[in-house]
Amino acid sequence: MRVAVTSKSFSKNKILIDELKSSFDDVKLNHGTKKLNDDELIAFLSDCDGAIVALEEINKKVLDALPNLKVVSKFGVGLDNIDLEYCREKDVKVGWIGGVNRESVAEMALGFMLMLIRNLYISSNKLSNGIWDKNGGYSLYGKTVGVIGVGYIGKEVIRLLQPFNCKILVNDIVNQDRYYKSNNLIKVSKEEIFKQSDIVTLHTPLTEDTKYLVNKTSLAMMKPSAYVLNTARGDLVDLDDLKYALQNNIICGAAIDVYDSEPPKDSELLSLENLICTPHIGGNSNEAVLAMGRSSIKFLKELLNHLD
Repeated sequence: MRVAVTSKSFSKNKILIDELKSSFDDVKLNHGTKKLNDDELIAFLSDCDGAIVALEEINKKVLDALPNLKVVSKFGVGLDNIDLEYCREKDVKVGWIGGVNRESVAEMALGFMLMLIRNLYISSNKLSNGIWDKNGGYSLYGKTVGVIGVGYIGKEVIRLLQPFNCKILVNDIVNQDRYYKSNNLIKVSKEEIFKQSDIVTLHTPLTEDTKYLVNKTSLAMMKPSAYVLNTARGDLVDLDDLKYALQNNIICGAAIDVYDSEPPKDSELLSLENLICTPHIGGNSNEAVLAMGRSSIKFLKELLNHLD
């Protein structure tokens, strides 16, 4: 059987490559520099029985064009890029485990919070340009943090915030009242999170209901002193609306690790002083890459062996 890896992070990790090759003799790796589009993905997987995929779209067009594909194993978290229903129709098995990189993403979210609210990012950049501005910002202690999406990563963010004695507002489509009560969390609407929070952090999947969740309307609800963070999916935030809000002091600042198109091309947005922007590395700590890679190898082996 021939297997392929579309993930660039996996494909340059020698430990994962060696572990994959110890189980499969015929391995194809993606050494490109960008996410594969539908046609590129079809060409890349055309002769493969199994695939380890990251953010590439496994949709109807792709599946119809790959009759030999038997198994798709997810490198990462979230399945919004995989058409699960059509995979079932085509008898393509999907391997996945949730939350495998939650520590990596959650600690980035906490880092973003501290960098923004304590003015660490802006003051560091100013000093690099010779400006001595002793504005230490505000303490994270006791602030109101709104968590939209209380899954694996949202829960880990909440756990990391415990020492800071924050008031934590939560919103999720899943009823988790017992968890909320045991952790002193306050369940509110998304609108109330935007209105009340000093920091809003997003941890939801991308769906029709969550696309452009952060837009000119929700940003206008926020305090002028508030911050918004997105380490989840790029299309949760309308970046044009965010840029306007940051340029016009509608909110104080933002941090984003994910974009509607990657890499992003809006240099005006990326150069804003009050925006921290990183190249989709939230789940890419060395430990998280190994955990995600080993999980995807495990499912690939199990599901392909089951077909034998």
